[in-house]
Amino acid sequence: MAKTLIIVESPAKAKTIAKYLGKDFVVESSIGHIRDLPSSADEIPEAYRKKPWARTGVDVDNDFQPLYVVPPEKKAQVSKLKTLLADADALFLATDEDREGEAIAWHLKEVLKPKVPVKRMVFHEITEAAIKNAIRNPRQIDQHVVDAQEARRILDRLYGYEVSPILWKKVAPRLSAGRVQSVATRLIVERERARRAFVSGSYWSIGAILEHTKASGPQPKVAADLVELNGTRIARGSDFDPLTGKLAAGSKNLLLQEAKAKALGKALEAAKFTVADVQKKPFTQKPAAPFTTSTLQQEAGRKLRFPAQRTMRTAQKLYENGYITYMRTDSTTLSDQALTAARSQITSMYGADYVPAEPRRYATKSKGAQEAHEAIRPAGEAFRTPENVRDELLSRSELGEDAVRLYELIWKRTVASQMKDAHGERTVARFDAPTAEGKATFQASGKVILFPGFLRAYVEGSDDPDAELDDQDRVLPPLAQGDVLGADKVTPEGHQTQPPARYTEASLVKELEERGIGRPSTYASIIQTIQDRGYVFKKGTALVPTFTAFAVINLLEKHFGELVDYAFTATMEADLDAISEGDKEATPWLKQFYFGQGKKKSKAASLVDIGLKAKVEGGADDIDPRLICELPLGKNDDGELVAARVGRYGPYVQIGDTPMRANIPEDTAPDELTVGRALQLLKDAGQANKPLGT
Repeated sequence: MAKTLIIVESPAKAKTIAKYLGKDFVVESSIGHIRDLPSSADEIPEAYRKKPWARTGVDVDNDFQPLYVVPPEKKAQVSKLKTLLADADALFLATDEDREGEAIAWHLKEVLKPKVPVKRMVFHEITEAAIKNAIRNPRQIDQHVVDAQEARRILDRLYGYEVSPILWKKVAPRLSAGRVQSVATRLIVERERARRAFVSGSYWSIGAILEHTKASGPQPKVAADLVELNGTRIARGSDFDPLTGKLAAGSKNLLLQEAKAKALGKALEAAKFTVADVQKKPFTQKPAAPFTTSTLQQEAGRKLRFPAQRTMRTAQKLYENGYITYMRTDSTTLSDQALTAARSQITSMYGADYVPAEPRRYATKSKGAQEAHEAIRPAGEAFRTPENVRDELLSRSELGEDAVRLYELIWKRTVASQMKDAHGERTVARFDAPTAEGKATFQASGKVILFPGFLRAYVEGSDDPDAELDDQDRVLPPLAQGDVLGADKVTPEGHQTQPPARYTEASLVKELEERGIGRPSTYASIIQTIQDRGYVFKKGTALVPTFTAFAVINLLEKHFGELVDYAFTATMEADLDAISEGDKEATPWLKQFYFGQGKKKSKAASLVDIGLKAKVEGGADDIDPRLICELPLGKNDDGELVAARVGRYGPYVQIGDTPMRANIPEDTAPDELTVGRALQLLKDAGQANKPLGT
């Protein structure tokens, strides 16, 4: 008896779907993409190997026609699918509803060449109700979305295959350039440049612990900080110029030096602090929207210390096994079913007082939001609490503790998004104390949560909402204007301004999304790629660029500026979105990128004018690898340049053009390599003759 064949991407997804369907259905997986551009010369069919475009697999002179091949490792699976299809009376393509999923569905149809009806089946969660509803309501393959995926694939192939060889010639072998990876690397390099250029400044502050001098019974002590002296604001770290280590030009704030701070602190120990002003203001705190792909990666990075790839891998497993909705989404929308489930759970767990009169609906803010999915939430018509699923998840080897922690994070964020606002009161008190230098003004602030609202369930960046609620309360004792307090303790403290923080995976994901660069669903693989390529390594959670990354970004900025320009890259992403919506055609867009507007080639010509092809052809001729690969550190006592350089055997330090060279240890951050450190490396190396650099 003929059956309906349903094809999905993964075996885990197939297994979960199959348990909801009867004997009339066969569910099988494609195991990802079954067809792609050739990944090596061996995969290029004999008939095409001598074509001038065979290397890229894209016939740029024939409307950018791609050459698709079935990789050797996928041929057995394709054969299996063809056999199953021969016994089927219908084919449902149930791949994910995004660009990659739509493309996989299209490729399956092209390769399998079915003679039975073909329908596109889509769903955003793998539950029995969702699967059966998807079977009842199929659609056709969206060719616009397929075109956008194909255009993106061709664009990235041309970018990588045309630009990477220049890096091999001018920097080092086996390097790569990529539309998103190179821009992500540039962000990290620019942050390290800022750290290298940073000059630290020193300043002092004065803190005091104040207490009522005539209090009846114990009173909470007040922690206050000196904010003004004789009406002039005390300088803080944010007042400094990061390039000079001095107060920014035009600053009228008072910089406390050590001697003055200590003398003033000593004098204040016996001073009387009079309450000059007390201001109380109510505040409202709203819950964050449910998770998108980007915000899930950011928050899992902050709260769980998960790298982006670990987050996405765990979310994929939770989705495929029916615990959460689809995890590649830009949407913050919750379905009516999900809103009802969340409100019901809030009522049962926290009480009706925590449920707003109307459901909260969030507007999607992401640039170029493309996936028409819900936000990431627990699957089903009724949400299962973390306690309900914990033992089940732990019992399954493919899920485990990571799945428990990520599911709990998603559940809390979803439920909290539908709870009432938190309400509280902020208090700011100012105290004046007389000194020989004039009036010293101190300030203390307090905060009280009057109604916790959503904070009962979820606090951003915290694993324990109850503990966080306790921390959020900073209670000041009753204070009235004219009250006099004494100093229990006065503490002058020295500070150094700090360089800008390096990116973490979470902050890099946030930066990329805010700039509209790449797709959140690809960020995890991009971050992994730039580490695998040797452009970035980790120190703790910080992403540190290598000296090779400096050289590569130097080359791209100076000679292919548009390719690592943030606005240009974001525009390309927006264009791909327009193609997926049917508002732009792929072929003319690719022609524009590759061939330009046909203007005459010159060194000053832009990529838009002459296109990638002309920009690359001969573009390497005027690139001086020595300048590109050099990072000046300063001069030694003899006035000779000491520089870090990147050679074919890795980074090294060198004095001028002399043979004095030494390898740079792999874990050395560029901002930590000073002239002194470089000279020490040279000394330690004993100036031995080694095959370093070029």
